[in-house]
Amino acid sequence: MCAAKVDMELKVAFTELHQKMVETTRKVKLMDLQAESLKKAKQKAEITGAVIKGLPENTKLYESIGRFFMVQPASVLISRLEEKSKLCENKRKNVEVEKSLLEKSLKESENNLREMVAHRRDNGGTSNIV
Repeated sequence: MCAAKVDMELKVAFTELHQKMVETTRKVKLMDLQAESLKKAKQKAEITGAVIKGLPENTKLYESIGRFFMVQPASVLISRLEEKSKLCENKRKNVEVEKSLLEKSLKESENNLREMVAHRRDNGGTSNIV
Protein backbone atom coordinates (compact mmCIF):
# COMPACT_ATOMS: atom_id res chain seq x y z
CA MET A 1 0.00 0.00 0.00
CA CYS A 2 2.77 2.44 0.96
CA ALA A 3 4.85 1.50 -2.08
CA ALA A 4 1.85 2.13 -4.34
CA LYS A 5 1.39 5.58 -2.81
CA VAL A 6 5.08 6.38 -3.29
CA ASP A 7 4.95 5.08 -6.86
CA MET A 8 1.90 7.23 -7.56
CA GLU A 9 3.62 10.32 -6.13
CA LEU A 10 6.69 9.67 -8.26
CA LYS A 11 4.56 9.06 -11.33
CA VAL A 12 2.75 12.37 -10.80
CA ALA A 13 6.08 14.14 -10.28
CA PHE A 14 7.49 12.61 -13.47
CA THR A 15 4.44 13.61 -15.53
CA GLU A 16 4.59 17.16 -14.15
CA LEU A 17 8.29 17.36 -15.00
CA HIS A 18 7.62 16.03 -18.49
CA GLN A 19 4.88 18.62 -19.05
CA LYS A 20 7.13 21.39 -17.78
CA MET A 21 9.96 20.16 -19.99
CA VAL A 22 7.75 20.15 -23.10
CA GLU A 23 6.41 23.62 -22.32
CA THR A 24 9.87 25.00 -21.57
CA THR A 25 11.29 23.52 -24.77
CA ARG A 26 8.49 25.14 -26.75
CA LYS A 27 9.10 28.51 -25.09
CA VAL A 28 12.87 28.27 -25.64
CA LYS A 29 12.37 27.58 -29.34
CA LEU A 30 10.01 30.55 -29.58
CA MET A 31 12.54 32.75 -27.81
CA ASP A 32 15.27 31.58 -30.19
CA LEU A 33 13.08 32.61 -33.12
CA GLN A 34 12.38 35.99 -31.52
CA ALA A 35 16.08 36.58 -30.86
CA GLU A 36 16.95 35.68 -34.45
CA SER A 37 14.23 37.98 -35.80
CA LEU A 38 15.45 40.85 -33.63
CA LYS A 39 19.03 40.22 -34.73
CA LYS A 40 17.99 40.44 -38.39
CA ALA A 41 15.97 43.62 -37.77
CA LYS A 42 19.03 45.18 -36.10
CA GLN A 43 21.27 44.20 -39.02
CA LYS A 44 18.76 45.60 -41.49
CA ALA A 45 18.61 48.93 -39.64
CA GLU A 46 22.41 49.14 -39.44
CA ILE A 47 22.89 48.34 -43.13
CA THR A 48 20.19 50.82 -44.16
CA GLY A 49 21.81 53.51 -41.99
CA ALA A 50 25.22 52.83 -43.52
CA VAL A 51 23.77 53.13 -47.03
CA ILE A 52 22.01 56.40 -46.17
CA LYS A 53 25.23 57.84 -44.72
CA GLY A 54 26.95 57.14 -48.04
CA LEU A 55 24.40 59.09 -50.11
CA PRO A 56 24.99 62.67 -51.30
CA GLU A 57 23.43 65.39 -49.12
CA ASN A 58 20.95 66.59 -51.73
CA THR A 59 19.36 63.13 -52.16
CA LYS A 60 15.65 63.08 -51.35
CA LEU A 61 14.85 60.36 -48.84
CA TYR A 62 11.39 59.07 -48.07
CA GLU A 63 10.17 57.40 -44.91
CA SER A 64 7.27 54.98 -44.99
CA ILE A 65 4.50 56.11 -42.66
CA GLY A 66 1.53 53.80 -42.81
CA ARG A 67 0.27 53.84 -46.39
CA PHE A 68 2.18 56.88 -47.61
CA PHE A 69 5.73 58.23 -47.74
CA MET A 70 7.13 61.46 -46.30
CA VAL A 71 10.28 63.30 -47.34
CA GLN A 72 12.68 63.27 -44.39
CA PRO A 73 16.20 64.62 -43.95
CA ALA A 74 18.92 61.97 -43.81
CA SER A 75 19.82 62.89 -40.22
CA VAL A 76 16.28 62.10 -39.01
CA LEU A 77 16.25 58.73 -40.78
CA ILE A 78 19.70 57.83 -39.49
CA SER A 79 18.77 58.68 -35.90
CA ARG A 80 15.57 56.61 -36.15
CA LEU A 81 17.49 53.67 -37.59
CA GLU A 82 20.09 53.89 -34.81
CA GLU A 83 17.29 54.02 -32.25
CA LYS A 84 15.64 50.99 -33.83
CA SER A 85 18.96 49.12 -33.79
CA LYS A 86 19.46 49.84 -30.07
CA LEU A 87 15.88 48.86 -29.29
CA CYS A 88 16.25 45.54 -31.13
CA GLU A 89 19.49 44.80 -29.29
CA ASN A 90 17.91 45.53 -25.89
CA LYS A 91 14.91 43.34 -26.67
CA ARG A 92 17.20 40.53 -27.85
CA LYS A 93 19.17 40.71 -24.59
CA ASN A 94 15.92 40.56 -22.59
CA VAL A 95 14.80 37.51 -24.57
CA GLU A 96 18.15 35.81 -23.87
CA VAL A 97 17.81 36.54 -20.13
CA GLU A 98 14.27 35.11 -20.08
CA LYS A 99 15.50 32.04 -21.95
CA SER A 100 18.30 31.42 -19.46
CA LEU A 101 15.85 31.81 -16.55
CA LEU A 102 13.51 29.24 -18.11
CA GLU A 103 16.37 26.79 -18.62
CA LYS A 104 17.55 27.35 -15.04
CA SER A 105 14.03 26.70 -13.73
CA LEU A 106 13.85 23.45 -15.70
CA LYS A 107 17.21 22.31 -14.32
CA GLU A 108 16.03 23.07 -10.78
CA SER A 109 12.90 20.99 -11.32
CA GLU A 110 14.96 18.09 -12.65
CA ASN A 111 17.31 18.30 -9.67
CA ASN A 112 14.39 18.41 -7.22
CA LEU A 113 12.91 15.30 -8.80
CA ARG A 114 16.28 13.53 -8.64
CA GLU A 115 16.58 14.43 -4.97
CA MET A 116 13.07 13.12 -4.32
CA VAL A 117 13.88 9.82 -6.07
CA ALA A 118 17.18 9.52 -4.19
CA HIS A 119 15.45 10.26 -0.89
CA ARG A 120 12.81 7.60 -1.59
CA ARG A 121 15.50 5.08 -2.52
CA ASP A 122 17.40 5.81 0.67
CA ASN A 123 14.20 5.17 2.62
CA GLY A 124 13.62 1.96 0.66
CA GLY A 125 10.15 2.90 -0.55
CA THR A 126 10.41 3.07 -4.32
CA SER A 127 10.30 0.75 -7.26
CA ASN A 128 11.16 1.16 -10.94
CA ILE A 129 9.06 3.74 -12.75
CA VAL A 130 9.33 4.66 -16.40
